[in-house]
Amino acid sequence: MTATERRDEAGNRDRVRAAEEAVARLRAGLASVGVKLPSLGVDPVSCAGGESVPLVDLGRCSIETALRLSAQLEAKARHDS
Repeated sequence: MTATERRDEAGNRDRVRAAEEAVARLRAGLASVGVKLPSLGVDPVSCAGGESVPLVDLGRCSIETALRLSAQLEAKARHDS
């Protein structure tokens, strides 16, 4: 493995780690307002390949969860205005 390949691999690991940290932070923030997105995670397909660009997959949720999330967002918007 060349130095460039090792540097690219390290960069990919850093980007995946950053995506995992974003997911953890989002999960904690949502939990603090009573919302759980069961499928929340890092999209594994977006991490594949040479130069990955990891995506956060918000996933699927129940109607109840979607309504609770909407209510929290609406309350925050009212509070901020």
